[in-house]
Amino acid sequence: MYNNIKVIAFDADDTLWVNETYFRDAELEFAKLLAKYETANKIDQELFIKEIDNLRYYGYGIKGFVLSMIECALELSNYQIHPKALQSILDIGKEMIEKPIELLKGVEDTLQFLDGKYRLIVATKGDLLDQERKLEKSNLLKYFHHIEVMSDKKEKDYKKLIKHLDIKPSEFLMIGNSLKSDVLPLINIGASAIHIPFHTTWIHEEVDLQDSTKLEYRTLNNIKEVLSLF
Repeated sequence: MYNNIKVIAFDADDTLWVNETYFRDAELEFAKLLAKYETANKIDQELFIKEIDNLRYYGYGIKGFVLSMIECALELSNYQIHPKALQSILDIGKEMIEKPIELLKGVEDTLQFLDGKYRLIVATKGDLLDQERKLEKSNLLKYFHHIEVMSDKKEKDYKKLIKHLDIKPSEFLMIGNSLKSDVLPLINIGASAIHIPFHTTWIHEEVDLQDSTKLEYRTLNNIKEVLSLF
């Protein structure tokens, strides 16, 4: 099935290492800070709305998340929130950035196996500085020929990347945890994709499974199962 593949791209967050779990933990801390103003459920809903609205300004990543928390806190408190609470929100963001990198099981074994046989790259969304920092801390940089931090992962973004790599879509394989970002756009442009679900998924990345059941892609339980395909 993958005989023509020349480039294998890996998503980073929740494909190579743990990420989304830290956002869920941060949301819980944020809700505690605002508990005197709203219910936890309402806070969670309003923060999500604010994050989505702010994607056009800040893009993906921790910095945009922190700015959305601050904006949400100001509005939900009717601008009465104490400055120390705002400082606590900033501290939440810094703690997220400083989290140690927790590689998912089987990641390095998989990269070692594929290294030298294919061009391996990272294709991820997020803040450039934060993703570069995480890659450096992961000790995985030696396996990758190219790092692409994308503002978004839509069909046009992948077409641009594939053109930059000077290959055909049929020679490109994407491996990631998000159907919306790492799988469906690739199938739609004639590339290949492997879906490896992570136990926690941001609601913005969820899709209706009925929309994807007719498309040809593989779903694996973990990244090490990739080895059996090559």
